[in-house]
Amino acid sequence: MDIFKQLETFVAVVECGSQSEAARREGVVAAVIGRRLDALEERLAVKLLVRTTRRLSLTAEGSAFYEDCQRILAELAEAETAVASGTGRARGHLRLSAPAGFGRRHVAPHLASFRQVHPDIRVTLELSDRLVDLVRDKVDCAIRISDLADSGLVAVRLAENRRVVVAAPAYLSRAGIPRKLEDLAQHSCLSLGESQSRGWSFQQDGTLVNLRVAGPLECNDGAVLHDWALQGLGLTWRSWWEVKDDLAEGRLVTVLEDYASPDYPVCAVVPQRKFLPLRVRSFIDHLKMVYAQPGYWD
Repeated sequence: MDIFKQLETFVAVVECGSQSEAARREGVVAAVIGRRLDALEERLAVKLLVRTTRRLSLTAEGSAFYEDCQRILAELAEAETAVASGTGRARGHLRLSAPAGFGRRHVAPHLASFRQVHPDIRVTLELSDRLVDLVRDKVDCAIRISDLADSGLVAVRLAENRRVVVAAPAYLSRAGIPRKLEDLAQHSCLSLGESQSRGWSFQQDGTLVNLRVAGPLECNDGAVLHDWALQGLGLTWRSWWEVKDDLAEGRLVTVLEDYASPDYPVCAVVPQRKFLPLRVRSFIDHLKMVYAQPGYWD
């Protein structure tokens, strides 16, 4: 039996909610659908669906496999379309996610030039400081600023990035300058709250230290933390690209430079490297080209 036909049938049954409806869609009897599902589960040696006369539900394994099947079938359709057209051009729907502040400045402005090169790609960009689940949220590629050492995802480094602890001169004049990490406990620290679960990262005696901080104000939008820092409401840990102009103009100053955190590169994150759709590879290559332009980060 055709393996891809089994996958198509499995996806159709999940989408339709029943074998009989999937059978009507394909123009076959329900028994054919049942045999395909049985053959698929037997080949995989795992239960994908719990089927009764009244309802159908996915097992945990079936739910994960369903996401993979959707992606595989979509990529196959994309490849067939490209070959049939004779162009091999990237096409399809590209779903992106990026941190709100970084996305506004360094992703959204480059989508126009990207689509000039790839006019057959439709783009949806979600800007949010929450950590999206690429599989659950059906995101093709997420831009993240992190080391991603234990995330289990595949990351492509796009650019270097440094994070620093900053505050307005007025705040430091009022609250004092922290000289060591222990001093942060006595300061108003403006953080992303649960969105920054690891806390702020520092190097101390050659060791990476993740320090949870606290303060009277938290927000899941980094731009708000930046604004609060400019207002003199506390210390915040921000990326260099976000605060470099304020540092140059004296609106903010850095502290705890002796404990500077390791680089947290700008990365494009995908669920896996194999079978990466051409539209995703094309987008990643485009950002790498833009970010590598001399003077871009200056």
